[in-house]
Amino acid sequence: MTPGSTRDSESSTIGGSGPDPRPTRRGVLLGVGLACLGGVLAGCSTTAVPYDANEAGVPPNGPAQAAMPSPSGMSSSPAPARSTQPARKKARKTARPKGTVLGAASDIPVGGGAIYAAAKVVVTQPASGQYRAFSAVCTHVGCLVNKVANGTIGCPCHGSQFMVTNGAVVAGPAPSPLPAKRVTIVDGRIILL
Repeated sequence: MTPGSTRDSESSTIGGSGPDPRPTRRGVLLGVGLACLGGVLAGCSTTAVPYDANEAGVPPNGPAQAAMPSPSGMSSSPAPARSTQPARKKARKTARPKGTVLGAASDIPVGGGAIYAAAKVVVTQPASGQYRAFSAVCTHVGCLVNKVANGTIGCPCHGSQFMVTNGAVVAGPAPSPLPAKRVTIVDGRIILL
C-alpha cells in the first residue's frame, strides 16, 4: 500500500476517531498496476539477439559458436575461414525504384490514359513516351474520374473535365486542377512513386 492509499477522510466509524483502514480505489489500482509492471519487466530480457533471429533468439544459420576462453582469461573468437577459391565479384542488381506497380506502360494509349481506381491515380500519355499522372479524385466533391477520352479526363458526378497534359480544368464545376503524381516507367511497367 502507498501512504495515500487509505481513506484519510473523516472517519465513518462509530467513534469517529482515526482514518478508515480500507484501501481506496486509487490504491487498489496502483497496486494492480505495479504488479502487472513487475510481471512485464520480468519477461523482458537484456540478452543481445541478432536482427533476423526467430522467437527463440536463434539466427537462421544456427546458433553462433561460443567464444573459447584463452589461457589468459580473455575470450577470443576463431578466425574466419578463408576460401582458397578466387574471389568472385558479386553481380550488381539494378536498383528498382520503390513504389507501387500500376500496370503496363503499353496499356496507356497515346493521347489517352488509364485510371487505376485502387491507387486513385490516372495516368496519361499526351505524346508518345511522355507519361503524366494525376490524382483520380475530382477536385469538386471528391468523386473518382471514370474516363479518359478526346484529350480530357472526365468525372461522372457533375461533368468536370481535365486536360490529359497537365490536369487543368477544361469544364467545371471543379475549382482546381487534378494534383500531379509522380510515376516512372521501369521495364515497361508504370510505377507510382
